[in-house]
Amino acid sequence: MEQRILSIKELNRYIRMKLESDSLLQDVWIRGEISNFTHHSSGHMYFTLKDKDSRIKTIMFASHNQRLPFIPKEGARVIARGNVSVYERDGQYQFYATLMQPDGIGSLYLAFEQLKGKLAAEGLFAPERKRPIPRYPRVIGVITSPTGAAVRDIITTLARRYPQATVVLYPVLVQGKAAAPSIVKAIRTLNQMGEADVLIVGRGGGSLEELWAFNEEQVARAIYQSEIPVISAVGHETDFTIADFVCDLRAATPTAAAELAVPHQAELKAQLGQCERVLQRSLQHQLAQARESLRRLANSPALLQPRRSLFQHAERLDMLTTRLKGRASARRELAVSSHDRLSARLLRYHPQETLLYTKRRQSEMERQLTQAMTGMLKENSQRLHSSIRQLDALSPLKVMARGYSLVYDEQHKSLIKSLNDVEPGDMVKVKVTDGELDCQVWGMRREGDENNHGR
Repeated sequence: MEQRILSIKELNRYIRMKLESDSLLQDVWIRGEISNFTHHSSGHMYFTLKDKDSRIKTIMFASHNQRLPFIPKEGARVIARGNVSVYERDGQYQFYATLMQPDGIGSLYLAFEQLKGKLAAEGLFAPERKRPIPRYPRVIGVITSPTGAAVRDIITTLARRYPQATVVLYPVLVQGKAAAPSIVKAIRTLNQMGEADVLIVGRGGGSLEELWAFNEEQVARAIYQSEIPVISAVGHETDFTIADFVCDLRAATPTAAAELAVPHQAELKAQLGQCERVLQRSLQHQLAQARESLRRLANSPALLQPRRSLFQHAERLDMLTTRLKGRASARRELAVSSHDRLSARLLRYHPQETLLYTKRRQSEMERQLTQAMTGMLKENSQRLHSSIRQLDALSPLKVMARGYSLVYDEQHKSLIKSLNDVEPGDMVKVKVTDGELDCQVWGMRREGDENNHGR
């Protein structure tokens, strides 16, 4: 069997495909120290990640490092996420980083990313499930620390912008292991009370560890299950927590949360003033139109000279009365004419008229029948006389009257027409015009045989 020989390029490509088919190596977190750091003019970062025992070449493309929350530098310890592959040209495997954080918060950041991905897959961050914030809330629930700057900012802003709203403060722990259960209890308690129209949940800024209570899964699910809309106000503008993603509205700061929760009373007063001015102009315009309409009515001929209007109506009434009488007369004449036509038609179907008509028709039919029978008798009589004359002309008696006679056999059954019908000595009957002769055959002579006088 011939041994296959690979090129260097084919070998490196095969190794790359093997590495990229390994699911573990395609999403891996590593920890190390940055060395040989180079930020290329293209925006890509080239460096080495090392620990006390080993090192690996690393590259972070510009599309990924633009979102870094810090500036990497030589000697910094970091935790990075990415995949392992082979650079085919040099035959060197290296790490391609997509995310990176300083090593001090690496474990927390990893937990943050994992929980974020899990809740997003369950739909807790879906925009379509987020509820609208009430425009004019009556009661605002505030869940935060009672001693921090955040609560003072929220209450001050609410009092300044919308003093008519009632603020219900539910003090909670916002840092430490007991913070998350405290926040969850506050959200559920205010939902059970059912008085608040909107909830503000938050605290002031801090490190990732200090804000971690708002990254707990139980807090995220409590916000998701809340029947009252929730505004998240955690940290400063650059801080993001799991609570920010699952809440109905995210505010950059606690002060911004208070501004988003209520309208500004000055803006409302301005809007009310504008509405008042529009309403006044509209009422003035309607009043002017009503006055003009009243003036036209006061100057109308119907009010200035009411008799003239009555005369016109009287004239119209006379005209309508005349038209009504004419139409009533026409309808009456039409009814009389229709009645006459119907009476005439009914009269034709009266029993006496029907009987007279039937008798006249019977007499006419008898006359026609008699005439037809007379004609038929006359015609048949003529035909009979004609037939009699024809029969008489064809009668043997007529022939016998001219000297002919008929010869029958003795029984008078058959006419003798040939010598073969008799024998000498036979008795025959001879019918003449005025009687009948009894004769006997004494001899026979055939036509053309003069010597034969008998058989």
